[in-house]
Order: sequence, then structure tokens, then C-alpha cells
Amino acid sequence: MRTIDLHTLTGAYALHALDDEDRAAFEHHLRDCPSCAQEVRELAATAVRLGIAAATPPPPALKDEVMRRIAAVRQEPPPTAAPARSAVRRAGAARLPRWALAACLAAAAALGGTTVWQYDRARDARAEASRAEQRTQRIAEVVAAPDARTRTEALGGGARATVVVSQSRDEAVFAASGLAEPPSGKVYQLWFDDGGTMRPAGLMDPARGSGAVLMEGRVGDAAGMGVTVEPAGGSERPTSAPLALVEFPV
Repeated sequence: MRTIDLHTLTGAYALHALDDEDRAAFEHHLRDCPSCAQEVRELAATAVRLGIAAATPPPPALKDEVMRRIAAVRQEPPPTAAPARSAVRRAGAARLPRWALAACLAAAAALGGTTVWQYDRARDARAEASRAEQRTQRIAEVVAAPDARTRTEALGGGARATVVVSQSRDEAVFAASGLAEPPSGKVYQLWFDDGGTMRPAGLMDPARGSGAVLMEGRVGDAAGMGVTVEPAGGSERPTSAPLALVEFPV
């Protein structure tokens, strides 16, 4: 076991992020440390709530589509020895007349612009995936922080909201489940409640009524948070009555 303070591993243990050696040492420590055991139970329950909040049911047609594709996709034939590459090139070049070679070159030139466009799209997709991975990592770090505290409130229409706050990280995570999709051209906007003054804290995906969001900005002296429906792109100040007002857990 490396020189690690075992009391700091509660979050990583609750998220199953320890290797075999550290997990065995922490479980041995857990048997004699009631405070760590309690903290692990609380963090594990929070992780479950966040997972439930972010979960979305698969579309009803998904199973039929998977089965259809299984039946339609041909099994790959057994591998066979390929002829020498140089021989293939010579045979192909001999069969292609000059006009066909010219047509191939023209098509390759025409597709050049499409290739560049596809490359740019792929690069943008990789960048967005990297940003999403970083946001997910930060959400996990807030939930797993040793001082993470959680509060869950029931919202209207059967929706629920969960807030996780870490004072040491000065960050908060908001998770919702069961929220109806906002009206067209509108988004859900999050706010920090600074003693009655609402400070913007980011937007939720308008297409999802569920999910976990790392609130933008520092918690600071905020005593709670709110959710409103705002025009697409968000607002500097709330323009509608709050759907939810949740006090931060102490």
C-alpha cells in the first residue's frame, strides 16, 4: 500500500475507481472506521441518484432494429491469402483504359473538398467528445469529494432535483429527472442564489429533461440554486418565475 491517507479514498471507493491493492487496504480500514463507512454509503447513494437522473430509456424500436441488422449483415468469409500487391496493381492498370484513369483522377479531385469537410467535421467531433469527457470527469470529482453534500427535492409534475456541493472544490452539480422538455426556443437555465440575487450557472440540454450538469462558476457565498425557463442561449437575469429553488446542503 502506498503512503495514502485512507480517509481520502471514500469517493474513489464508492465509484469503484480503486485498483485491487488499494481497494483491499481500504476495505480493511473500513471495518474499523464508522465515519468512512457512513461517508461511503452517502456517496454511493448519490452516485446512484445521479445515474438514475441521467439515464434515458431506449427507444421501443431499438430491439427490432438490432435484430433486423443482425439478420441482414453477412458473416465475414474466412481469410484467404491475398495476391501480391504489385501484381494486383499491374493487372488493374492493364485493364483500365486511359479514359477510365482520367475519370478516376477527376473524381478524386472533385472529392477533395468533401474529404476536407469530413476531416473538419471529424476533428470538431473529437474536440466535443474530449470536452464532454472532461465535464464528466469534473462531475465525478465533485460527487467523490470527501466533503460532498447532497440534497434532493421534489419538483412539480413528478420531477426531482438533486444538488451535490463540495465546498473544498467550490463547485456544485445539479441533476434532474422527469423534467418536461421546455417549449420550442426555450432552455432550462441554472442560477446560483446569492442572497436573493440570481447569478447565471449554465444551461441544460433543451432536448433532455434529465441529466447531470456541472454548474458553471464557483459556489462562493451562494446559499442555494434555482431553475428557470429562458430564451435559447440563456439570459443575464431570470425572465420567468423559478421552477425550482433548492437550498444548498450544509
